[in-house]
Amino acid sequence: MPIRRLLGETGEWMQGGGPHSQIVVSSRVRLARNLNGHAFPGWARKQERMQVLDSIRPEVERLPEMEGAYSVLSQDMTALEKQVLVERHLLSREHASKGVGSAVVMNRAQTISIMINEEDHLRMQAIRGGLQLAEAFELINQVDSALEARLDFAFHPELGFLTACPSNVGTGMRASAMVHLPGLVLSEQINQVIQAVNKIGLAVRGLYGEGTEALGNLFQVSNQTTLGETETEILARLQRVMEQIIEHEQNARLMLLQKKPNTLLDHVGRGYGILLHAYTMSSKEALNLLSYIKLGIDLRLFPEECRQPVDELFMETQPAHLQKGTRQKLAAEERDVLRAEIIRAKLRGFRAPDAAPLGLRAPDPGPAS
Repeated sequence: MPIRRLLGETGEWMQGGGPHSQIVVSSRVRLARNLNGHAFPGWARKQERMQVLDSIRPEVERLPEMEGAYSVLSQDMTALEKQVLVERHLLSREHASKGVGSAVVMNRAQTISIMINEEDHLRMQAIRGGLQLAEAFELINQVDSALEARLDFAFHPELGFLTACPSNVGTGMRASAMVHLPGLVLSEQINQVIQAVNKIGLAVRGLYGEGTEALGNLFQVSNQTTLGETETEILARLQRVMEQIIEHEQNARLMLLQKKPNTLLDHVGRGYGILLHAYTMSSKEALNLLSYIKLGIDLRLFPEECRQPVDELFMETQPAHLQKGTRQKLAAEERDVLRAEIIRAKLRGFRAPDAAPLGLRAPDPGPAS
């Protein structure tokens, strides 16, 4: 499949839906595997990386789950194409920097992505909308089992799967959920939640993982260790924590509705006003303001039909997605102008947030301009 066609389609997980989708954007399970008897990619010479690539790529393409998939060598992708995949969480930032000797294979639904010669020989991931950790694991576990029957993975009888990073040794699994937590942020409870999660061996990171900001009130929660626990135990623990985070976010929103409705409406209203009338908008500002519009939809301040266009804007306003549409490289200032233009066009049919669900009265500004 040509990359232009794949990038022109919306991935299954990006269409919303799934359990607890108002708070949990997506669930992802990633497995790290290496071939026995070969150096890890970071230590391997070019010839050995090519040999590993030639061994793995055909086996991945043969999988039933990858029928009609997009398969490409890293050196055959442009920097912009790679960045679009990073923004869709189908490619890691590290893999985006790779050249000769690396590749990626993705299915058409964009629910399975397999990176070859990233930090490990194989980084396989499945991603689903909403809280579907078990379903994501089942999907990628089928892929893993099929490849394990054809490839000789590096495995130690006591340690488990061997990986380039010691923190991945064992199951080689990273399970994570991306969550939208504006209630906890606005009620200033987010730091307490993060500290509590860290104490039980889980990590809370930003939008694109380790070392990134939590833009748009979006956070990634994942397991930190893979040694000494089974996949089932890791998933069960993360599932329990996610259910608690969901409950805390719901309670925070309820508290804001009951005790600080004007503060809540002010954030939603300011977000609506700025997005509707701004003529230049940075990516960071757009995500943060769109977060409050999304919260407003969850609280019925906007009608439900507003949800899809707002969810689309979270992705469409990312830097690489903006440039993908124009098919040319844009300077930062040009991106900011285009981003604001796209947002204004999408929100033009929105009316001002309805304060009635909060028990407040707000003047009717009339139709949006």
